Amino acid sequence: MELAGAVTIFLAICISCLALASAWRRMHKAGKLPPGPTPLPFIGNLLQVRTDETFKSFMELKEKYGPVFTVYLGPRRVVVLCGHEAVKEALVDQAEEFSGRGELASIERNFNGFGVALANGERWKQLRRFSLTTLRNFGMGKRSIEERIQEEAQYLLEELRKTKAQPFDPTFYLSRTVSNVISSVVFGSRFDYEDKQFLALLRMINESFIEMSTPWAQLYDMYSCIMQYLPGRHNRVYYLIEDLKDFIAERVRANQATLDLNSPRDFIDCFLIQMEKERKNPNSEFNLKNLVLTTLNLFFAGTETVSSTLRYGFLFLMRYPKVQEKVHQEIDQVIGRNRIPASEDRMSMPYTDAVIHEIQRLTDIVPMGVPHTVIRDTQFRGYTLPKASTTHRL
Repeated sequence: MELAGAVTIFLAICISCLALASAWRRMHKAGKLPPGPTPLPFIGNLLQVRTDETFKSFMELKEKYGPVFTVYLGPRRVVVLCGHEAVKEALVDQAEEFSGRGELASIERNFNGFGVALANGERWKQLRRFSLTTLRNFGMGKRSIEERIQEEAQYLLEELRKTKAQPFDPTFYLSRTVSNVISSVVFGSRFDYEDKQFLALLRMINESFIEMSTPWAQLYDMYSCIMQYLPGRHNRVYYLIEDLKDFIAERVRANQATLDLNSPRDFIDCFLIQMEKERKNPNSEFNLKNLVLTTLNLFFAGTETVSSTLRYGFLFLMRYPKVQEKVHQEIDQVIGRNRIPASEDRMSMPYTDAVIHEIQRLTDIVPMGVPHTVIRDTQFRGYTLPKASTTHRL
């Protein structure tokens, strides 16, 4: 028994030494990285970075190591950029080097680099250019996005009137409103607020965001090479997103069956027409997979972020009634009570405009944004960031 115990201890020491040596070689090979806490084998800096308070942990490390520092989330190296100046230098002054999209392992199985939000390189350029142009020029029928928003706002007001001044939770009213604007753009029509398909869509989107925010998802992002083979809650988001993909694919099939190449009704029609135009182009990124996943990206990017910002806006206005009163006065003076607000009113409403911007600043729904990667070995503030290094911005 004593011999077996000694052998076990010896093997444990050997494995620990090998792990330490491997970590040292990895750090040495990485070149002159920004400073940061010394990582431990396998767990990295998880003793310094709490998975339930990542943003707060990063801000504490900023105070010690400065606005640019390196941390290891498990075995994954991350360079964190803090503050306006550092972020501007990366995303504006060196935009090309920092243009890569970082991998979100918890949803990578669903997207595999397809769809505008998680694509890289030429795929990202083609999809981004098309999406921005289509949404900006509204090449999808005769109504602008502003008109769609104005229409949906009227439906929201009707729902709020039904509460008859009784207390209510605005969460689902707002998410239905925002999602219906997106639905109008990508599907060509809105849903009734009690439509079962619509409610199922919202439930899946909401639950996906919840699952992506859990410690399980963060652990998956760090140790996906192991956890992808294990059962558990971390797999739930995969099945939710697959259901969302099926929902959108069904809508795409319906559009394909009734498509008029000369009269696009929505974003999906515009994409299908572009697919037809580039049918003989072997380098085209316009295919059904990118269509489904780009449409899903639009829902993800808009629904939860916008509805949460609106909800926080209500809370801030309740917290500061004098601000609410001044906003109300400006609305009455400029718009009155007999017409719908329009984007052109913004120039005449500086106080309301400032309040909206302050709400967005304070809310900060996605404080670290989507991770980026550097597409080549990059010199930044005297440091060397190896190709494919992940970066977060605060």
